[in-house]
Amino acid sequence: MRKLSGKTYWLVGASEGLGRALAEKLSKAGVSLVLSARNADSLQALADSLPGEARVVTCDVSDRASVVAAAEAVGAVDGMVFLAGAYWPQPAQEWNAEQVEAMFDVNLTGAARVLGQVVPGMVARKTGHIVITGSLSGYRGLPGAIGYASSKAGLMHLAESMQCDLRGSGVDVQLAVPGFIRTRLTDKNNFSMPFLMEPDQAAEEMMILMRSESFQRAFPKLFSLVFRGGNFLPDWAYYRVFGRK
Repeated sequence: MRKLSGKTYWLVGASEGLGRALAEKLSKAGVSLVLSARNADSLQALADSLPGEARVVTCDVSDRASVVAAAEAVGAVDGMVFLAGAYWPQPAQEWNAEQVEAMFDVNLTGAARVLGQVVPGMVARKTGHIVITGSLSGYRGLPGAIGYASSKAGLMHLAESMQCDLRGSGVDVQLAVPGFIRTRLTDKNNFSMPFLMEPDQAAEEMMILMRSESFQRAFPKLFSLVFRGGNFLPDWAYYRVFGRK
């Protein structure tokens, strides 16, 4: 079981939703936090409310200069959790180029920007803990998920490649794969969201993962089986079940 108390973690995307809920749980568990997002006021309000040590470093993951400056201000940490995300639901027939590019730039390229500043130092020190937040939608293509599902799929693939390379190196990589979480992002959805979780529930799942030695945790468990099982369906069956009519 991984010991978190006494460690320092950088949470990227901490100002609201799952990031905020995870910050609260980590702080109660004795973790010193560095909180990052674009909104300094929201981050400072969160930092002031936490029981443990927390400092604020603003960061826009879509801006490389901002990420580099933030990483320099943060310095060496024991762990980093990437939670930043952008989302607009849309099918291919309603493709919004600006929104799709923004989802890739935040969800996937944004993660690469942050990891590029964190991973080399951890590798050199032969110690560190990286947690990446994917999505059940990343397991296979879904209707109405242009941009989001693909960017999350790429992010999950990135985590898997890192695990291939870094296992046994002292740098641990973990992948959290949540389903629907009640946030301002899912508030945009006009469809039914089965097994919708509150941020606190999802954060507890993240804590279980982070304390474990497992690489991946997909949740809610029953709902995740639907998406993971879809990987084993032949194309004709998969698109009959999941594709738009």
